[in-house]
Amino acid sequence: MTTRKKIAAVLFQLGGPDSMESVEPFLYNLFCDPDIIEIPGGSLLRKPLAWWIARRRAPKAAHHYAELGGSSPLLQLTERQARALEASLRPQVDAHAVIAMRYWSPFIAEAVPQIEALKPDEIVLLPLYPQYSFATTGSSFNEWRRCYRPNSTPVRVIERFFDHPGYIDALVEKINLSFDHFDPARFPESQGRDGTHILFSAHGLPESFVKRGDPYQREVEATVRLAMQRGGWPNPHSLCYQSKVGSQKWLEPSIHDEVHRLAGAGVKQLLVVPVSFVSEHVETLHEINMETREEAQALGIRLFRMAPAVGDSPLFISCLADLVLRALGGAEAQERAQKKVTASP
Repeated sequence: MTTRKKIAAVLFQLGGPDSMESVEPFLYNLFCDPDIIEIPGGSLLRKPLAWWIARRRAPKAAHHYAELGGSSPLLQLTERQARALEASLRPQVDAHAVIAMRYWSPFIAEAVPQIEALKPDEIVLLPLYPQYSFATTGSSFNEWRRCYRPNSTPVRVIERFFDHPGYIDALVEKINLSFDHFDPARFPESQGRDGTHILFSAHGLPESFVKRGDPYQREVEATVRLAMQRGGWPNPHSLCYQSKVGSQKWLEPSIHDEVHRLAGAGVKQLLVVPVSFVSEHVETLHEINMETREEAQALGIRLFRMAPAVGDSPLFISCLADLVLRALGGAEAQERAQKKVTASP
C-alpha cells in the first residue's frame, strides 16, 4: 500500500479584526508594513507614523465593522475555503490547509509552527490574491521568509492565478447568478440584463508601485478581459479601483468617480463585480454594498447589485486544488501549466 504524500497548503490572506477592540491594532499592523507604505527615514519613523495613522482612522473603520456585526468575516470564510480545499485534494494527497494572515491572527508567524508540527513532505504557498502585487502576495512572501527557517522540506510557490480558467469560470458564474436580479419578471422597473452596466472593482494601488514594476494593474485588466470573453455578454463594462489611503496618486478611476461618470451618462442599472477579492470582507460588504450603493442610488441609478465573491464555490475550490497539484508536479509541470493557462481564451 502506497502512503499518500502529506502536504501543507499555506493559505495567505489579509486578515481582519475579530472584535471591535482589535480594529486599531489591526490597522497599526497594516500601516506598519514596509511593503505597504514607503516612509522616508525608514524604520525610525515607521512605528510612530503607523500608530498615528491607525489611531486617526480607527473610529471610522470601527463604525464600518460595527455595521458588519463587530468583526471581519474574512477568517471564517477562509476557514471554509481551507476545509473545502482539503476535501478536494484528499483523493490525491494527504492535504492540510493552514491559514496564514498578514495583519491579524492567525498570523504567518503562528502558522509556521503548525506547519512544522505537521512534518509535511512538501509545502505549497498559496496566496489568496488572484493578481500579484508587491503589497499583497509580495508582502506575505516577505513575512514568510522572515518567519520560516528553511530545512529539507521542499517549498512550492504559487504567485498568481489571475488568468486560471477555473478562477475565470468561478467569476463568470457569480456574474451570471447576479444577472437574475435584473430580471424584469422579478423587478418590473428593470430594463433586463442587457441594460446593465458591469463595473469591475479592484482594490486600489499607488501608481508608484506600478512605476516600480508591480504587475498588478495589467493582471487585473487581463482578468476583466478574460471574464468578459468567457461570459460572452454584450453589456458595456468598465474597471475602477477602490479603498484609496493617503494623499499620493493611486490607480484610476476610483469607484466613486466611475459611479458619478456612469450616472451622468444615464446608466440606470449597475452590477459591481469585485475582481481582486475572493472572499467577502469590509471592502466588499461595506465599501461597495453599502457606501457605493447609497451613492449610486442618490445619483439616480435605480438598480444596484454587487456580485458575490467566488468564496468556496466548487469552481473556485477546483481552481485552488489544480494550482496546488500543478505546483507539486515540479517546475517543469508548472511551466507547462502556465503556458496552457495563458493560452486559454
